[in-house]
Formats: sequence, C-alpha cells, structure tokens
Amino acid sequence: MHRPTYVFAPAIALMAALSLAAPCFAQNSGFNLNMHANSHATAKDIGLPVYPGAAPFREKDSDSSSADLGLVLNSFHFNLQVASFVTTASPEQVLAFYRKPLAKYGEVLECRDGKPVGSLTVTRSGLTCGDHKSGRMTVNGSDMDHELRAGTPEHFRIVGIDSTGPGKTQFGLVAMVLPKEDAGK
Repeated sequence: MHRPTYVFAPAIALMAALSLAAPCFAQNSGFNLNMHANSHATAKDIGLPVYPGAAPFREKDSDSSSADLGLVLNSFHFNLQVASFVTTASPEQVLAFYRKPLAKYGEVLECRDGKPVGSLTVTRSGLTCGDHKSGRMTVNGSDMDHELRAGTPEHFRIVGIDSTGPGKTQFGLVAMVLPKEDAGK
C-alpha cells in the first residue's frame, strides 16, 4: 500500500507552522502541542502481526516501508501509522489471515472500492467503509482495492490490498486516530 501522501504534505505543513507559532505562547497558558513524524512504524506498533513470510515493501523513491505521523493540539488528536508489505500469498489469504487479529478491535468490516461487502455495512461502533462527511476514505486519491476495517470511527485499523501482480500481493497495515467530531454538530 502506498503511504498516504495526501495526508503527509498538509499535516507536515501544519506541524511546521504550529512549531513556529508554539514559542509565541506563554508558559502555563494551557496550550498543549505535541507532534511527530518518522518512518519507524511497525506492525506491532499498529497492533497487528506481520503476515508469515511477508517482506517490507518500499517504493522505488523511498527508503522506508512505513510511516508514523501524529499531532496533538489541545483536544485535537490525529495519528497515522502505516506499514507496507509484499508477499507471494494471494489477496484472499492475506485478508483471511487478518480477520482474527482485527476482531480484537471489534466487528470486522470488509470493503471493496470504498463500499461494504456483504450484509455488514456499518459496525455497532459506527465504523463504515468511508468517513462521516463524504462516505469515502481514500489513500493516494483512490480507494484501496479491497480492505478490512475494525475499531471505532475515531480509532480504527485497516488491512488493505493495494495491488497484485503475478505471484505477489502488496498490502498495508494502517492504524488511525482521528479527531472526535464535536457533539454539537
């Protein structure tokens, strides 16, 4: 799975702006800012095992197969952890393997091209195949081919099949923490 660059650029720009603005706030002002960006997310950090025999997948122009990006600004919390892998197993085998580990986070929702597969269209916690506003969650501007999701709308995990080729399946593990929506909206 390609690292979601659509998230990185705006988030890093916001982090840089906030880090420059942070010194302007007086100590003990109640302002809380914490941010990080690195390429050290692991499957264990994401809370999922590595598929047996899978190897980290690196883009040609990248020296890393993972990313960890986070921002806390007072009550606003955002975190994204991504790790990409490749295996000789089929997409069906990869998805079947991850159903049980994902189940510890709640009902497992299966999505294809941003739409639910099967009778489960929304979990008891409210997780869907998209986001609350647009109904679609995209990575690199297009939906992943096939994915499993578990968790809540604010804190969930995704196992997504990004591409397949002769004898290989590229997939990604994602953990996301999104800001909670205001109760007044």
